Amino acid sequence: MITIIQRVTHASVTVNGNIIGNIEQGILALVAVEKMDTITIAERLLERILNYRIFADDDDKMNLSLRDIHGGLLLVPQFTLAANTDKGNRPSFTAAAPPEFGREMFDYLQTHAAQIYDNVQFGEFGADMKVALLNDGPVTFTLNV
Repeated sequence: MITIIQRVTHASVTVNGNIIGNIEQGILALVAVEKMDTITIAERLLERILNYRIFADDDDKMNLSLRDIHGGLLLVPQFTLAANTDKGNRPSFTAAAPPEFGREMFDYLQTHAAQIYDNVQFGEFGADMKVALLNDGPVTFTLNV
């Protein structure tokens, strides 16, 4: 799984004019499922997101995790992160999971996240989503698991 995490002051996902996910301070995570991903990888990714120390402590050092600040988590599926852009003028998506497997893995990630963290919202797999955010910092990281 490839994931871009962004520290945000707020973020939301809209589908067909309806807000389906909305958080205040926390992490927006854009998640791409790849062909070789497993449930173990999804679980490890979620633990990394929840425990990644990107929030400022009292000394203004990035030393606190999402769990530490009890912030929101917005998980958004984004298969385009798995694109191969090494050559040409058009991305190749050969590394991305087929849609059915991608949906299955993202559904598992959603279910598992809701079980272990109480402040989580989601985008919609396969939907035309509008993602709005205010990146705090900006602070953005790529996580590969």
